[in-house]
This record gives sequence, structure tokens and C-alpha cells, in this order.
Amino acid sequence: MSEYLSILLPAMAAGLLVIATHVPLGTVVLDRGIVFIDIAIAQIAGTGVITAGLLGFEPHGVAVQFAALFAALGGALFLTWTENRWPKYQEAIIGTVFILAATLATILLAGNPHGGEYLKELLVGQVLWVSNSQLLVVAILTALICAVWFGAGQKRLGRMGFFLLFSLAVTASVQMVGVYLVFASLIIPALATRAAVSRRLLKAYTVGASGYAAGLVVSVLTDLPTGAVIVWSMALAGIACSALEKGSSAKPA
Repeated sequence: MSEYLSILLPAMAAGLLVIATHVPLGTVVLDRGIVFIDIAIAQIAGTGVITAGLLGFEPHGVAVQFAALFAALGGALFLTWTENRWPKYQEAIIGTVFILAATLATILLAGNPHGGEYLKELLVGQVLWVSNSQLLVVAILTALICAVWFGAGQKRLGRMGFFLLFSLAVTASVQMVGVYLVFASLIIPALATRAAVSRRLLKAYTVGASGYAAGLVVSVLTDLPTGAVIVWSMALAGIACSALEKGSSAKPA
């Protein structure tokens, strides 16, 4: 039992840190109708990590973190510019940026004998093997992001402030949980609670946390891929939350 807890507790801590920032950011992304910007920025940050690794920097080192952050910020600034210039085609542009970043990662790793494994880790993540140093760095960033987000408020931050926080959050999480879980953590809780008339944020946090908790337990017990199982667990939690919300709203006053 203790060996399971030694694996599950750090992984659960990582999941809670991810949803702490991704849930409120995800509700804005969903409400603004730019759903795929999160997976595009996550993929760009991941490609930045790959590039830094090819240049010889130590994995999870400071240089790699800055490479991921600058890549994510560059992508966010570019997408902000295109949103102002061609708002009608923004979703198409976001999709194109994502596929360009994804294929660039494949090209960069073409000569690496472990390229396939590296790409899988980038997409699915290694949340079960998160280190204490990773948790500490992400915890500090999460505290800063939440302090600014809940302290300043979305309107006072503006579009550029939002994209800066968004890039920081995605950069911190993509190396820890992978691109798929970044997208799921941003969108599924927000989507599940879209019709909530009260306490939307609390309900969205519950969906995210229960998805991580159930997914981690099932993954450890069945030896199935952790990231993929958490995504499905979160989706099921989201469906249950949405059904309960509709049921409560349908009750006569």
C-alpha cells in the first residue's frame, strides 16, 4: 500500500497543480470560442523543449524551461496578432499552427533513435514519475499565476496578460503531464460545467480533480497508460457532472 501511495501522491499533486490554473483559463478559452489554442500552444511549448534538447541542454533544466516558455509566448503572440487581423479564420489558423508544430517536432526527432519514445512522452506525459523538483517549480509558478489571475481579474489583465499567463501555465504543465492532459484539463471541466448557473468554478475543479484521482488509481491497478486513462476518467466525470447539472435545472421550482 505504501509503495502505491509513494507513486500516487506526487502524481495527484501534479494533477491538482495543473487544474489549479487550467480550469479558470479553460473556461475563458471555451467562452471565447478558441478551443484549440490550448493544444496548439502546448504543442509549440513541447517543440521548444525538443529543440533545446537537441541543442544539448539538460532535460528539465532552466534553459529548457526558458526555451519552452519563449516558444509558447511566441506562439501566443502570433495567434493574438492573427486574431486581430483575421478573426474569421482564427480557428483554422490555430489548427494549422498546431499541425506545423507537431510535424516540426517529428522532423526534429527524425534522426534520434529514441524519437518515438520522446514524442510519446511529450503527448501522453509521465505523470507517475514526476519528481519533487518538478513539483516545487510548478507549485511556485502555479501560486504566482493564481495570485495574478484571481487578484487582477480577467478584464484588468487584458488579452496580452491572459496569453502571458496562459503560456506560463502550459509551459509548466506540458513537460509534467503531456499535451493530451493539458488539453483535457483545460477543456473538459469547462465544457462539463458550461451550463452551470452557480459555482461553476468549484464544479469544474471537482471534475478535474476526480478525473485525475480515478484515472491514477485505475492506471496503477490495471497497468494501463496513465495519461490516456486520466483523460477518459475526466471525460466520464465531465459527462456525469453535465447530466447532474441538467437534471437539477430541469426540476420544477
